[in-house]
Amino acid sequence: MKVRMCCAGLRNLLQGLRFSAKYYSKHNLPQTMCPYSKSKPIKCCILDCSESTCTHRTEPPGSILPCRFFSCKEGTKVPSKRKQNTSRVTSDLLHKNLLKSEQENWNDISPTYKAVTKRIKGKLEELHNMYTRNSGSPRMRFGENVYFEENGCIFLAKADDVDEGNADILFSIEDLGLSDAFIQRIRISPDQSYMAISLKSENSEEATCIIMKLGNFPVVEKVIPSVFSFEWAANDVLYYTTQKNLKCQNVFMTTFTYQKHTKLVYTEQDARFFVDLYCTKDRRFLTINSNSKTTSEVWLVDCTHPFESPALVQARTPGVFYHIEHRKEQLYILTTYGEPAEYKLMKAPVACSGKDNWQLVYALEKKTKLVDFEMFSDDCIMFLKNAGHLYLNVISFVSHLVQSIQLPTWACEFELESHLEHTTSTCYFQLSSPVHPPKRFAYSFKENSLIEQAVQEVPIITNCHTTRLLAKSKDETLVPITVFHNKNSKELHRRPLLVHVYGAYGIDLNMSFKEEKLMLIEEGWILAYCHVRGGGEQGLSWHRDGCQRNKLKGLHDLRACIMLLHELGISQPKHTALAAASAGGVLAGALCNTDPALIRAVVLQAPFVDVLNTMMKTHLPLTIEEQEEWGNPLEDEICMKYIKSYCPYQNIKPQCYPSVFITAYENDERTPLMGILQYVQKLRKAVLDHASRKSKKVITSFIVPGNWIPNIILDVQANGSHCDSSWEHSLNEVARHLAFLSRELEEVCHPQHHSKPCK
Repeated sequence: MKVRMCCAGLRNLLQGLRFSAKYYSKHNLPQTMCPYSKSKPIKCCILDCSESTCTHRTEPPGSILPCRFFSCKEGTKVPSKRKQNTSRVTSDLLHKNLLKSEQENWNDISPTYKAVTKRIKGKLEELHNMYTRNSGSPRMRFGENVYFEENGCIFLAKADDVDEGNADILFSIEDLGLSDAFIQRIRISPDQSYMAISLKSENSEEATCIIMKLGNFPVVEKVIPSVFSFEWAANDVLYYTTQKNLKCQNVFMTTFTYQKHTKLVYTEQDARFFVDLYCTKDRRFLTINSNSKTTSEVWLVDCTHPFESPALVQARTPGVFYHIEHRKEQLYILTTYGEPAEYKLMKAPVACSGKDNWQLVYALEKKTKLVDFEMFSDDCIMFLKNAGHLYLNVISFVSHLVQSIQLPTWACEFELESHLEHTTSTCYFQLSSPVHPPKRFAYSFKENSLIEQAVQEVPIITNCHTTRLLAKSKDETLVPITVFHNKNSKELHRRPLLVHVYGAYGIDLNMSFKEEKLMLIEEGWILAYCHVRGGGEQGLSWHRDGCQRNKLKGLHDLRACIMLLHELGISQPKHTALAAASAGGVLAGALCNTDPALIRAVVLQAPFVDVLNTMMKTHLPLTIEEQEEWGNPLEDEICMKYIKSYCPYQNIKPQCYPSVFITAYENDERTPLMGILQYVQKLRKAVLDHASRKSKKVITSFIVPGNWIPNIILDVQANGSHCDSSWEHSLNEVARHLAFLSRELEEVCHPQHHSKPCK
């Protein structure tokens, strides 16, 4: 490969900058948002940049996409500085003592898992090398050129040569000496003269944007710290948003030729809203999107006049969010406006964009999840999920026909490749499942057909069986479950079962390919994914039925799913483990309190286990925004009591719990470590209290039911963050989790090694 890149001076610029971890959610569509303020509307500022100096003009509040901010609660009395400082010192000391205690505990316990962890790591590395070598990364097609990223490098190749390995390196992280950084986002200017890249690391939420001038010898033009999103409005005009403390509220414009300058263009002043940028597929408009959990607002920047002030599409309306595309002077609006409150495709003239002029083009069927949406010159494609299956709906703007195509039944996830030109005649994407590595497909508009792309040989998984079930919850609602197991496995009731759950923010369970899932299938495990309410698997109403004062429905769903699996002879409680991360820890922790006998072991990653205390602290960066998911216990006593009824931390009691392994991060900005430390301490005390009460009933030296003492383990990582980490870091975490499960379920995982009860 040819190398053509200049990084002179860039390393020095970057060494002092703070990078950040990979953003954990795809921004295809706003999946979950938060309600509009009932208080007096807050004004936001649009800066008029049509002249050499900026002038403010007052506009209605506005912007679109998930927000990450915070503000202090109005009307709350502020404690004196002396009290605040004393309280903070006491809290910090308690935090340090608890952390030190848990670190010492982990250092004492970790050697127990060393041998098993080493074996698992070796197997996972083998699988990873096998599948990463044979699966290509998503590509960005731009005319005759194809851009793609692999192993920290950005490549440019001709479309005809990309599969032959003929590519030039435009950018390499390794050349910068930034071992912990990785590429998060890439944007190419319309004339392909500039490339903007954002870099992150595992230890921070903020990214750094690098702008490179392309050509025979690419050079770094500019470095911008703390950037979240960015889009090219013109060949040399870049709009970008800045992020601080998980908040994203300011939009800037910067130019690179002639009179180089940077200006503030837009400011969002409502802490519930998060600002993001998007460029319509035909590059006619750049959209400034401001979303809360339930409401959105969009401003348009005309890319033919990028210095003019943004124009409002539709003022924010409580409970309505929308996303904008453009085609032939018509705005195509993906929105929840109207009944039912699910996504619909509507259109309106650019000149009359208010919702009174929105006309329906297509409405989704009931219980259908809109996963993604892609616009082309004469068609658009909707990627949909219904009853656990993936579909393509191709809507023709010429014939006004809608064609529905079911994707392969094994597929659970898809990743859309970037199509930089809306005139292309083919849509490319990848399909995968937890146990199926990505396969590349294409939909041809000309041939009106789905085509599986020829790729390098990848081992075909033929011994995995996929089953889709429905569990009846407490209120008779049917809850989907996706189950994977080895076709050769016999006596499923004796096999180990790993159950996965999330159930929050309208986000689906992650069912993309993971090497560890394939390894578990090969070793005889059963995998079950419970699509409980609060997630988004069956549309927006599925989320609404599981948030705020409906949170207990998600717990009832999870219980019903596990009980159905056992009733059908799929494993049994003593062979069952539960896995959850982040907000999924709420339901997992709640189940441990209400139904500990259903499971033997639990693994949690950065779990949210202290809902009540966290939602009472408005100084934390996400509390205000999160009120739309959990409620506001500070102002609503009923809400406080409801949260207290299911909050994992609040409901710990002396009883026989399953064993629990928790991974947490010292610098986690989303899930406070203090809450996890206190949860572990309280849970361990409850376990020991229960054991001491039962100890008088021990008759023999063997462990008997009711006297088994579970392990409560906390592994606090100094590095890493709440978001996705690098493969190497993830490998160690996953290997430790699986080593823990292997030992906890040792008798069933490796029955040949045991002739008597295991400790």
